[in-house]
Amino acid sequence: MTGTVLILGANGRFGRNAAEAFWNVGWRVSLFDRSKDDLITAAQGQDVIVSAWNPLYPDWGAQVPKLTEQVIAAAKSSGATVIIPGNVYVYGPDAPDRFAADTPHAARNPLGQVRIKMEESFRASGVQTIILRAGDFLDTEASGNWFDKIMAPSLKKGVFTYPGAPDLPHGWAFLPDLARATVALAEQREFLPRFSDIPFAGYTLSGHDMAHLCAEALGKPVRLKKMSWLPIQIARPFWPLAKHLVEMSYLWNKAHHLDGQAFDELVPDFPVTPPSEAIARALRPFNPTAGPSRQGDAARPLAPAA
Repeated sequence: MTGTVLILGANGRFGRNAAEAFWNVGWRVSLFDRSKDDLITAAQGQDVIVSAWNPLYPDWGAQVPKLTEQVIAAAKSSGATVIIPGNVYVYGPDAPDRFAADTPHAARNPLGQVRIKMEESFRASGVQTIILRAGDFLDTEASGNWFDKIMAPSLKKGVFTYPGAPDLPHGWAFLPDLARATVALAEQREFLPRFSDIPFAGYTLSGHDMAHLCAEALGKPVRLKKMSWLPIQIARPFWPLAKHLVEMSYLWNKAHHLDGQAFDELVPDFPVTPPSEAIARALRPFNPTAGPSRQGDAARPLAPAA
């Protein structure tokens, strides 16, 4: 079942992948341009709104509530279903290792509270909302995530830089897979409740697992090195982003995994890219020879330009 979808934040990492995934299976895709488009007008005739707007951390407190109000108003005016890429910030450092739909949202830190209140606003709005929750992203482009900003650049020296305890399991999601999962849920929206919180299992990998997969993709030994948080700590008075990076650093030292049972029941036999291939593709911006190319990559249709 295809339809019409409006992508908010199509230039961002999730929005770009979502636009391509919908486009590839025949949906009519519209990319919202905040410089010239009106959201209420753009939402008319849309079956789904993918809300992938993601301001910088220092702007979350001021901007996220306003953007939430705008998306809810647009969805109410058009009757569209809203799909949001959820994160694991809502659980907090004292949460159990298993992150699932029934895991309490008990975060007390500022960024966690922003996300909790955002999700509560959608739940209370009556707008059909699907939260597709995932761990840290692996992308096919250098898009400013932890992997391509911190971990991968030092691989040219044979070093994999990891920002936390390397033995602990950590949740990851390969963005092309997460985007296809978004499409799969959009196609089942008529059978879902008004509010759905659906974790996407993705991969559960330790730092050592990641280093091993990088070595495998590059075909050479890789040494894991723990990242020092001291420069970020020192920069906190002068760099607004630094305090928020430190605020969320607990996730790198907390064992966790996303429970994908709810998603698996809705979308059985969903084809997940093997982690070795996902890492190889994530490394290509840094080393084009890393790993085999996925069959058919060159022939895949692309999402329309913004």
